[in-house]
Amino acid sequence: MKIAFQGEHGAYSEQAVFDYSGEVETLPCQAFDLVFDAVTSAQADGALIPVENSLAGSIHQNYDLLLKHNLFIVGEHYLRVRHCLIAAPGVKKHEIKKAISHPQALGQCIEYLRKHQIKPEQVYDTAGSVKLLKESGARDTAAIASRRAAELYGMEILEEGIEDNPENYTRFLAIRREAQTPPDEAKTSIVFTLKNVPGALFKALSVFAFRDLDLTKIESRPLQGTPWDYLFYVDFVGAEHEPRAQKALDHLAEYAEMLRVLGSYPRFNFKG
Repeated sequence: MKIAFQGEHGAYSEQAVFDYSGEVETLPCQAFDLVFDAVTSAQADGALIPVENSLAGSIHQNYDLLLKHNLFIVGEHYLRVRHCLIAAPGVKKHEIKKAISHPQALGQCIEYLRKHQIKPEQVYDTAGSVKLLKESGARDTAAIASRRAAELYGMEILEEGIEDNPENYTRFLAIRREAQTPPDEAKTSIVFTLKNVPGALFKALSVFAFRDLDLTKIESRPLQGTPWDYLFYVDFVGAEHEPRAQKALDHLAEYAEMLRVLGSYPRFNFKG
């Protein structure tokens, strides 16, 4: 099995792949749209994509790509993100003047960087920052990435766990070309649009409340090409094929101008 992810080998997304799928072959992709293309074209059997971080919020591009492609969500995984300050072998922490990494990783370590008077500089990827640092040979620069990235590129960890908030988790979704029916407690992700009339969203969400279906996420995104109209992404507890969920979706279809089920999948047992 080959699973695609965004970033270089050693990225947090690749670690999520191994945690979720075991020791599979991985396919690194430079951008999120290339991850979706790899699955659509059968270059990869599936992919793991990040959709939200507990500190930084949603990754909106991937919600847009879920709608654009005819792929299905088949699973989810939560990854505890621990950032490391990584440097070339022999470099001491007091020598570091600049840190390079993905903008989100830098933002999650901003207080640490200020405290140590280290200037942040954005690059395309966390693991990629370690690769760039190794290639440059710079001794006044560190990268912020995972322990695995440091090990892969033969670099040293000066400090681990430098994120400002330890409650740092990223939620990933597993996507495939075919939908699956989850065997146990499930979650379902949908997207829909509504007419811009009073009470439309209240009526749409009430179909779940009437049936005691727990909503775990609501996300609105601008509808491209139609200013001030929105797509609504909703996750709820339950599988599409269950009677309560099916009745709720049938009821929602009466209000929605467009309704699409993105997938039903086993719910991750998040313990924090």
